Amino acid sequence: MVVRGEPDSLATSLESLRGPLTGYCYRILGSASEVEDAVQETMLRALRAIGGYDPNRAGFSTWVHRIATNVCLDMLRGAQRRALPWDMGPAASGPGLGVPLPPTRWVEPLADSRLAGAIDPATLAVRHEKLRLAFIAALQWLPPRQRAVLVLRDVLGFAAMEAAEVMEMSVAAVNSALQRARATLAEHQPRRADPPDLHDVTQRDLLQRYVHAFQMHDVPTLLAVLADDVRSGMPPFAWWLDGPAPIGAAMTGTDACAEDRLVPGELVNGCWTLGQYRPDANGTLAAFALLVIECRGGRISEIVTFLGCGDRFAEFGLPDILET
Repeated sequence: MVVRGEPDSLATSLESLRGPLTGYCYRILGSASEVEDAVQETMLRALRAIGGYDPNRAGFSTWVHRIATNVCLDMLRGAQRRALPWDMGPAASGPGLGVPLPPTRWVEPLADSRLAGAIDPATLAVRHEKLRLAFIAALQWLPPRQRAVLVLRDVLGFAAMEAAEVMEMSVAAVNSALQRARATLAEHQPRRADPPDLHDVTQRDLLQRYVHAFQMHDVPTLLAVLADDVRSGMPPFAWWLDGPAPIGAAMTGTDACAEDRLVPGELVNGCWTLGQYRPDANGTLAAFALLVIECRGGRISEIVTFLGCGDRFAEFGLPDILET
């Protein structure tokens, strides 16, 4: 246990919180691009104030999370709610994509590698449920302070007293905020999805069948791997498709992806991912988009294709250029 007067030990403990703080700030902000700034600012503020930390008043993690909470709440002042395409309006009725929305409107993908901790099957299942894009998008319906309370209590497992210390609120106020947050979250409950199993041959085969169908423009195979209620969207466009038939029709109606290739990447938001590569002007297969894929009952139930993620491919364990 670290104690006051041991700044080196405290600094080491602070660094060990970088991964958990990343997960905490991401769930509050919904933005992978802003998380690094939030965590770095938290670390700097904590280091500047570390000499005054008193273990008799609060645990070290509690103290640091209070700093992180204040950083995130400051960053959210005046911010619009981030979302996924199906949160923006009804499914598309035609091929027109519309006008792209600014990055600040979208929940962004976060690589699991940015979070600390070993990944055993049980941990992976829990992480999947509390890190899914759908869960992050649902959190964005909550006012920022309620969002922080719910993440502290229901995701990180902080006791009511600890959450009250972090939020600088009374225990009664924290419990009231949590009750309201749970009620709102229940109205936006994400659809069920199966956590990825890195050793499950069936899941990997499903992913490969989708890759084959996509690359070969094989619509029958594509329809066979999609769930009946599958949906597919492409941020930064609010345009999205609902059901296998519209997705199959979209593939049939264009050859824009005819020469594209898909490559499995690392887990992102506790989900399977595929890097999409498209030939550039020189014919080189360059990073184009990231697909985050959810499965349910042996079929693909959700596909979020993040356009413009090419500069982040290394973060997802993918090369910038695909060698042929």
